[in-house]
Amino acid sequence: MKAILPILLLMHANAWAQDTLFTADLHLMTRGEIRNGGMTYKNTDEQQDSKSAFILDRVRLSLGYQRNWLEAKAAVQHVGTWGHEGSSNVNVYEAWGKVKASFGLFAQIGRLALRYDDERIIGSDDWVMASMTHDALRLGYEGYGHKVHGILCYNQNMRATSSPGSYYADGSRPYKTMQTLWYHYDVPKVPLGISLLMMNIGMQAGVPGGTYENAPHTEWQTVLGGYVKCTPRYFSIEGSYYRQTGRDERTAKLDAWMASAKVVYIPNKTWAIKAGYDHLSGDDYVAVVKPGGLGMPLHEVCKGFNPVYGSHHKFYGAMDFFYLSTYVNGFTPGLQNAYIGAFYEPIKQLSLKVNYHYLATGTKLNGLNSTLGHEIEVEAAYMPARDIRIAAGYSYMTGTETMEKLKRATGDGNLRWAWLSLNVMPRLFSAKW
Repeated sequence: MKAILPILLLMHANAWAQDTLFTADLHLMTRGEIRNGGMTYKNTDEQQDSKSAFILDRVRLSLGYQRNWLEAKAAVQHVGTWGHEGSSNVNVYEAWGKVKASFGLFAQIGRLALRYDDERIIGSDDWVMASMTHDALRLGYEGYGHKVHGILCYNQNMRATSSPGSYYADGSRPYKTMQTLWYHYDVPKVPLGISLLMMNIGMQAGVPGGTYENAPHTEWQTVLGGYVKCTPRYFSIEGSYYRQTGRDERTAKLDAWMASAKVVYIPNKTWAIKAGYDHLSGDDYVAVVKPGGLGMPLHEVCKGFNPVYGSHHKFYGAMDFFYLSTYVNGFTPGLQNAYIGAFYEPIKQLSLKVNYHYLATGTKLNGLNSTLGHEIEVEAAYMPARDIRIAAGYSYMTGTETMEKLKRATGDGNLRWAWLSLNVMPRLFSAKW
């Protein structure tokens, strides 16, 4: 108790020295999509209609509170599809409190939107209407170029209060328990930042009431790696490497890895060009089963890398064929993603983007070429006001026989997707006292 009192006194010393800030923000996002191709087969020899059109919407209301040593935030959101009441979802997106000490320490607890580095491993994936948050305790230190965050999560079902009380299934979060340690260092006088990440994930395995190997237990997997970003004049250079070990919830041993590199040339604020490459490891052999057929290869070691809780839409092609949907048999052949792109801003409120992706499996396949396809994306965004954003995009992919068999994608190799979105993000209220 004697050790805690000085910390509390430091936190409260300037409690009323600064103004208290209260804010209320509204975020309205509506996105219409038209898809032609890319839908999956049914479990018969027939194909379902590969065309679809729908409108998604999200309403998010956020309240924020801040004074010198204390912060709090609560955000409620509604997510739905126009005309489909059953798809609507109202939930608490964020709800947390945070206390800070004057010497850089902080503690935060509640439902948090976590974003680290380039969001490849941990991100909110805000393109997805519901986004991702975590129920967590976050402890950390930030100061003198150093940042250290420790994250602790534990999830449970209310119904699991009966025997077996520790069994977790069908929850709103994919894992049962998670511990993460993240360290970041900004090198003095050099435009270089280095991050290290260690994530330990516990997944529920077994079945309720099971015995021997089917008894309820937790299987652990570890993600360990780092991220580097350097921003010399006119350039931005990024690289990352992560290793995945342990076991998945099916008790299969994991031994997977991923690496990425990206270079962006930015001569001025008007335009930029980029090029990059991602490689995510895959399983040694992937069985391709005909529609309606049965079969799944059994692996002693799973070598397909899983980018767990990252913002997948940001990296592997805008059509979201990879790491947001599964392959035909639950295993993954990995992914190679080589891409180039350009950004142009002809006027301050208007931006244009174009990207090209060459997509291939990360491992060799028996009897199939590794190439999955070529994807071209164009996007335009216009902001008529600081809190209004209108954007539109179009993607075209020429899929291969490999793509069709592994993903059961229809469309005769020509997959198309177009979208139009409106974001309205006003600050409704702000007050200091």
